[in-house]
Amino acid sequence: MARKRRVFFHTVKSLWKTNRLGKGWLTQFLLVLMSAFLCITITLVFTKTTAVYSAVPNEQKAIASTQNLIQQGKTFYDAGQFAQAVKVLQQAATISEADGDELNQAIALSNLSLAYQQLGLPQAESAIASSLKLLQTGQNIGTAKERMQILAQALDVRGRWQLAQGQSETALTTWQQAFEIYAKIGDNTGLTRNRINQAQALQALGHYRQAQEILSELNETLQNQPDSALKATGLRSLGNVLRVVGEFNNSRQVLEQSLEITQRMSKVDARGTPSAQTISDTLLSLGNTARAQQETQTALQFYQQAASASTSPYTRIQAQLNQLSLLLETQQWNAAKKLYPKIETSIANLAPSRTAVDAKINFAKSLMHLKQHDNAIAVSRQDIAQLLAASVQQAKALEDQRAISYALGNLGELYEQNGQFNEAENLTQQALFAAQTINATDITYLWQWQLGRLLRDRGNIQPAIAAYNEAVNNLRSLRRDLVAINPDLQFSFRDKVEPVYRQLVDLLLRSKSGADPSPENLTSARTTIESLQLAELENFFRSACLDAKPELLDKVVDKGDRTAAVIYPIILPDRLEVILKLPTQENLRHYTTKKPQDEVEKTLQSLRQYLKEPDRTLDVQKSSQQLYSWLIQPLEVELEKMQVTKLVFVLDGSLRNVPMGVLYDDKQQKYLLEKYAIALAPGLQLLEPTPLQRQRLNALTAGLSESREVAGIEFPRLQNVLYELKQVESQVPKSEELFNQKFTKDNLQTQINSNPFTVVHMATHGQFSSNLEETFILTWDRLLKIDELDNLLRTSDKSRSSAIELLVLSACETAAGDNRAALGLAGIAVKAGARSTLATLWQVDDRSTARLMSEFYRQLADPKLTKAEALQKAQLALWNDKTQDWKRPYFWAAYVLIGNWL
Repeated sequence: MARKRRVFFHTVKSLWKTNRLGKGWLTQFLLVLMSAFLCITITLVFTKTTAVYSAVPNEQKAIASTQNLIQQGKTFYDAGQFAQAVKVLQQAATISEADGDELNQAIALSNLSLAYQQLGLPQAESAIASSLKLLQTGQNIGTAKERMQILAQALDVRGRWQLAQGQSETALTTWQQAFEIYAKIGDNTGLTRNRINQAQALQALGHYRQAQEILSELNETLQNQPDSALKATGLRSLGNVLRVVGEFNNSRQVLEQSLEITQRMSKVDARGTPSAQTISDTLLSLGNTARAQQETQTALQFYQQAASASTSPYTRIQAQLNQLSLLLETQQWNAAKKLYPKIETSIANLAPSRTAVDAKINFAKSLMHLKQHDNAIAVSRQDIAQLLAASVQQAKALEDQRAISYALGNLGELYEQNGQFNEAENLTQQALFAAQTINATDITYLWQWQLGRLLRDRGNIQPAIAAYNEAVNNLRSLRRDLVAINPDLQFSFRDKVEPVYRQLVDLLLRSKSGADPSPENLTSARTTIESLQLAELENFFRSACLDAKPELLDKVVDKGDRTAAVIYPIILPDRLEVILKLPTQENLRHYTTKKPQDEVEKTLQSLRQYLKEPDRTLDVQKSSQQLYSWLIQPLEVELEKMQVTKLVFVLDGSLRNVPMGVLYDDKQQKYLLEKYAIALAPGLQLLEPTPLQRQRLNALTAGLSESREVAGIEFPRLQNVLYELKQVESQVPKSEELFNQKFTKDNLQTQINSNPFTVVHMATHGQFSSNLEETFILTWDRLLKIDELDNLLRTSDKSRSSAIELLVLSACETAAGDNRAALGLAGIAVKAGARSTLATLWQVDDRSTARLMSEFYRQLADPKLTKAEALQKAQLALWNDKTQDWKRPYFWAAYVLIGNWL
């Protein structure tokens, strides 16, 4: 069979071998210094068309041939034919220089810089520098207003180049200079575009709140304007930005408004009316936002409408490609098989361009996915290989180095799937070299990952680990870009990012002849899982979320609490790995249970469901006993030997949706909670892990008892909330209360700003979800989202000496049917800035909650107890309450402590 495959691909091999990359190509690559893809993403998100082209003044001195060349350059640029655009714009610049036409020379050079940027060529800097020099020193450049307008647009171009180079602060300064010019000459179009670009630079710098403020102000400005093409385009750009930063609902609303304006204007027969293509572009954006909201059918409908409305073959194919990839992602195989022949027919007719190359590669990847599911489809693997090989040749003809890398890498992946590993490695190495030469880190990691897989599959474990490590290191450096300016990876985080980390951990923990992994490999595996968890949170928030300087858990258990052990369970495809950190022990312990991931996930899913039903105690014990045998039983001897009384879990994947205290020891007939105090850590580090200062304890309590309907959601009554708040206040005399109508965002902010509370206790409905938009806390009149809660609780950080010690969220729950819902809980724990968070994984009877919370605060007053021990005693008190039947796990197991357990 292997022999057949090798012959089968022989003709395809010849296609890419006949035009090997020679010395001239190598020299070219060594000159390329920027990551063009990030620039492209920014350009497409913020300025759908090129700025300078849209406002070229009708200068009477301009020579007709120069204007024609600039227009030709625009046509090539819009078609993605950047090398051709460069050639004609160079001619335009040369002719205008010879004729002393400094205005058109400056325009040609600015546009030339944009084309160079798209090709990833460093000449972009000299071109824009020459344009700016002409505009700032030239003596014969149109009217003052014309010169200022072109100058502002040239500054926009320089800002894009600087941002692509990673010079975010410099780009922001450049765009601020352009903003002043736009404001002076009253160019509203330029102001709109410029403000969005400034917000992008702020995001790249990590100043997300400032970026959001700019976007909100821009939205208000646009709302007050009459219908116009500018307003529709500005709203579409804003909607795209809001999607990228995770504001999906707002993105949807803004894009729908843009669509409505465009559709209204399309009915008016007037010059400058938005075209059908503008409507198509907006529908495509709406499809991407609906996809981000996980509304699959709605997204598919938008993509279909965008394809039908488009007058551009490129947009039509892009909409169809997005539709196809979403059908494959959601396993709608029959619909995908009906759609792909339509794309196949259209894609062959595209003129050579970067857009065409990208479309062919995208299509080839979808066909590879479909072929893996159904080998009987009409398209053969050889057909796919021919498509990718043709993409390589076309990318070379376009002198588009990034496209060359991407096409070669994907062709290598196809050879990998076909089992031709030598050819696959050869192609992957070429793709990797090309990406590294132009500093395209965002695709470099893909080829390093691919190379690691190829080496792994042939048993070359150490070189494979080295390749995977390089991929992970590049992902770490890309974190901010991944969450701020690369929406494609937001769609496919679980496919394109998470597997890199997990496969590296798999390699690091593989044992040879039954021997344990080396101490170095154990440490690396633990660090890699930490990096994955942080990347998950940042992808969830669309921002970097750890600003403080945390402290390693190892130091805490070695110096601060020598009765605590830290447990790191890791779910891998064929086994469950557990890494154990014991107090005062330098070397980590390691345990393996051979259980397939499907079985582990099924057990977790069943247990999670049983826990939410009060009468399923026996089922809970049966499922949790399995988990106990996998996670705890192998460690028991070591834990007892070290006299451990507290367990801190750094949980992986679906394990986060299950409380560890409910794990059941069938031999001793005890739950884990009966033997150990338990806490969770969202990562391997804690924020300033200091013990609770009991003498300074004061609380802000807030809660809702009445039924409410907010944002179209009905929330039932919580009749015992007032009793719960009074119980807390009886144990913490220094308290302020916000109850029912008084529990509003404004009142909450006023109280937190005016008092340095150590405890914030909220007894109200709430939901934790893997969807940022669906993670909230209910106040009297609104759903308080994570970012708002973050802003509230951190408002007074600068004016007080310490963070909130404890945030309590009772009556909250994880979203039903969401296997990654606890990601929202971990997100709140991190973003709230509190040292510890106590929350519920499901909505428990509010009478038992009131009883538990009263006991928790009573125990918390004991300086001999940690927070984890206080919670354990409160849960056991509920268990042992002889006046009530609260011994079932449903009542006591839902409470989890996250963060500092001291």
